[in-house]
Amino acid sequence: MLLHDFFQRSATHSPDHIALVSDGQRHSFGELLQRSKQLAAALQGLGLQRGDRVALFLDNRVEMAVAVWAVLQAGGAFMPINPLTKADKLAYMLNDARARVLITQDNLRGVWHAALAQNTLVDVAWVCGLQVADGQGVGSSNGRERALPAFMPNSDTGVTDVGLIDQDLAAIIYTSGSTGDPKGVMLSHLNMVSACTSVSTYLGLRADDTVLCALPLAFDYGLYQLLMCARVGATLVLERSFTFPVKVLEVMVRERVTVFPGVPTMFAMLMNLQTLPSFDLGSLRMITNTAAALSEAHIQRLRALFPQATLFSMYGLTECKRVTYLPPEQLDVRPTSVGRGMPNEEVWLVDEAGQRLPNGSTGELVVRGSNVMLGYWDKPEATAQRLQPGPAIGGQAGAPVLHTGDLFRTDSEGYLYFVARKDDIIKSRGEKVSPKEVENALYAIEGVFEAAVIGVPDELLGQAVKAFVVCQPGVTLTEREVIRQCLARLESFMAPKHVEFVEALPKTDTGKIKKTGLA
Repeated sequence: MLLHDFFQRSATHSPDHIALVSDGQRHSFGELLQRSKQLAAALQGLGLQRGDRVALFLDNRVEMAVAVWAVLQAGGAFMPINPLTKADKLAYMLNDARARVLITQDNLRGVWHAALAQNTLVDVAWVCGLQVADGQGVGSSNGRERALPAFMPNSDTGVTDVGLIDQDLAAIIYTSGSTGDPKGVMLSHLNMVSACTSVSTYLGLRADDTVLCALPLAFDYGLYQLLMCARVGATLVLERSFTFPVKVLEVMVRERVTVFPGVPTMFAMLMNLQTLPSFDLGSLRMITNTAAALSEAHIQRLRALFPQATLFSMYGLTECKRVTYLPPEQLDVRPTSVGRGMPNEEVWLVDEAGQRLPNGSTGELVVRGSNVMLGYWDKPEATAQRLQPGPAIGGQAGAPVLHTGDLFRTDSEGYLYFVARKDDIIKSRGEKVSPKEVENALYAIEGVFEAAVIGVPDELLGQAVKAFVVCQPGVTLTEREVIRQCLARLESFMAPKHVEFVEALPKTDTGKIKKTGLA
């Protein structure tokens, strides 16, 4: 099965069922199928070949959903990119993946136009909302921008079947790494179909569900809301963000939302909202959380606020989508656990030597399953570090397994409890933050001599980004000034929340900055 088969099956079975609600507009499965087929045909008309990459630099909007399905039907691989991404990082991704096409929107022009100025490989940038007389733009991107092809209802446009199999590349999702350069996680159709099937099965998603998604579709947790709704034939309600929670709650009431996926930041905002009791959320039957663990206090408050809703606490990473979930009936028994492995997957802990550990131990989490990525795009060394030979089975060499780089402990029954990350990646607002990227931005500030970045516990954010800065002699900077300059260079979730000025940073014997004592 291919990933887009889910979508085509639901559209064929229930063409009139509402698949998507966005910006107050309702779109049926049949309409989205027709729109995606037309865009797929247009992509093939550009010469898109099997496995070619198409970057999707878009907000949560109907065009994003259409583009995902269109790229897959055309035989390509889609690259969802967070609309908060800055120009240099976007340029890096476009160049690194050698993307053929960019699909974006006109109000992000300042970013993608600058990125295209650093790129020669993108053939065309299709732009939603482009306002030009002939549908073509000019400028530093060498006139490559075009208005996104208009949807023509009832037009008969054929899409050529390029003979994809489930081993073909379906998507590249970029994730931050400890080196500072984002890594492209390569996911096959098999990887994504397997993950989508397992997660939607243990959640018990149904065709009569209405799922509210205020998570970016460029974030795999948000993306899979779209994929899982297509698999079961459910309705997805898209919101741009959770910046204005009251507005989102109004939509949830109006659409009688039954499933609410979120991250701790979102739930903290909800729980602090004085007017929350005035919203009728009685239709809500399920709440899911991942990206960062909920505290026991937050779990208790959520369950008290929404007693009719089942709460799923989960853990995952982009390299395999999802790893574990805690059955809701276990919340009272082991509330701080993230559960055990999901269906069609095997997980265990290993020690520093790679030896499997028994229950009751602490070690690195290892994952085996069809949901495990193909590897990192064009990064064989990084791939070899994460994907290592698995255990021999039946005398045959084992398939590669994923070493997550995360430390867990297990109880006597094998339930997992997160301990720490082996590397220094920070998770803030449900997003991964590379300290190296933040440090690079700090070093770009005039007057900064040395800098180190760590994550510190934060009740709202999960982890907050904290910077330690050593100024050059005779230079005085303020915390506000440093944060402002970081915000000009980084996505908002990556900018430091705290800045501490110090006279010197601790060093190792080899002269490297040592972060272990900073916290």
